[in-house]
Amino acid sequence: MKLLIINGPNLNKTGYREKTVYGARTLDEINSYVKERLEEEGISVEFFQSNSEGAIIDKIHSADAFGIVLNAGAYTHYSYAIRDALKCTQAKTVEVHMSNVHTREEFRNTSVLAANCVGVVCGFGAESYILAALALKKMYEETK
Repeated sequence: MKLLIINGPNLNKTGYREKTVYGARTLDEINSYVKERLEEEGISVEFFQSNSEGAIIDKIHSADAFGIVLNAGAYTHYSYAIRDALKCTQAKTVEVHMSNVHTREEFRNTSVLAANCVGVVCGFGAESYILAALALKKMYEETK
């Protein structure tokens, strides 16, 4: 099974900014950890990060995977364009956040993307990606 993991704006600065929120590991370190863990589960993964809404939309449109694990960053709260792109793909999508967005600023409590996702995982740091991927694996296995 193949998954696409998309990280949105500012996540390339993970490990350098707001370490109390996002931790000290860089995005590359998180990706390496996630890849290793998912390979143990028989899941192949492609990673993509962009600060550009259009590039994220293009990647969703061209997704060649059973599922997408999407950490859209701040786009989560206002990107109707990404929301619409999720409607254009056959891939099952899980929205992911490393922090618990419900304990942060009020605007982070609203996701315009969640309605077009099969689930949402937040608050478990890098493990949020693993939990989302394992849920997608279970969905994949149920289709067999």
